Amino acid sequence: MGDVRTVNAADIAGTVERLCGEADLLLPADVKAALEKSRASEESPVGREILARLLENADIAAKESMPICQDCGLAVVFIDLGQDVHVTGGELVEAVNQGVRQGYEKNYLRKSVCHPFTRANTGDNTPAVVHVRIVPGDKLHLWVVPKGGGSENMSKVFLLTPAQGLEGVKRKVLETVEAAGPNPCPPIILGVAIGGTFDEAALRAKRSLLRELGSLNPDPEAASLERELLALVNDTGIGPAGLGGRTTCLGVFVDIKQCHIASLPLAINVQCHAARHKEAVL
Repeated sequence: MGDVRTVNAADIAGTVERLCGEADLLLPADVKAALEKSRASEESPVGREILARLLENADIAAKESMPICQDCGLAVVFIDLGQDVHVTGGELVEAVNQGVRQGYEKNYLRKSVCHPFTRANTGDNTPAVVHVRIVPGDKLHLWVVPKGGGSENMSKVFLLTPAQGLEGVKRKVLETVEAAGPNPCPPIILGVAIGGTFDEAALRAKRSLLRELGSLNPDPEAASLERELLALVNDTGIGPAGLGGRTTCLGVFVDIKQCHIASLPLAINVQCHAARHKEAVL
């Protein structure tokens, strides 16, 4: 067993604060590259114009230190916590929430967290949604993923029957995209988790959105399905902003896992074109 390494809660809060700002103000480099590539290949004149405007918007946001989108998202935070890390000076989740409070206030980001029934706004965009995974090592890896309401509302979890199989999965992915239409601000990115359980599939689908666009899935079966689903989704013709074209989706990330003999869980997490996420290692 390695030596225990300490990470101060104040450093976690400060890092989350910084990442909130970066995620909401700066379009990720892989997303920008995918939009530029799509603009060059898009057949629809309207689609090309929309993709150009999205890139222009990202440039203005970075230059003027303004949010990419007025929906600055609910802060979803993934943490890979090394088993040899000890958090000192405070509690881990509270440190994350403190960072979210500070990050949204400092960067003038819209606060979108409210009570589900009264709709009373909490005023500081907390509580964040925090997912902690214990991993080997002495590092603390953080991802801040501000998730907008438009794309999240279009996400789905299905409990298919085993008989529906692969064709049933593909059909549900297409149905989800077609029903979403322009609502998630296409071009979208899809996280698709197959297998596992009801709750775990949804988490894997969202976590898969952390992958870099254009990266190769190490699972050949999943990689093949990613290519097929991307082609099928782009064949829908929904296009940028839902106004037609070939660029409905920038990428599909598939995660396949074993499941119960009586089950076939499927989770589809829809992400908007901004695909906001930033990471740091402490």
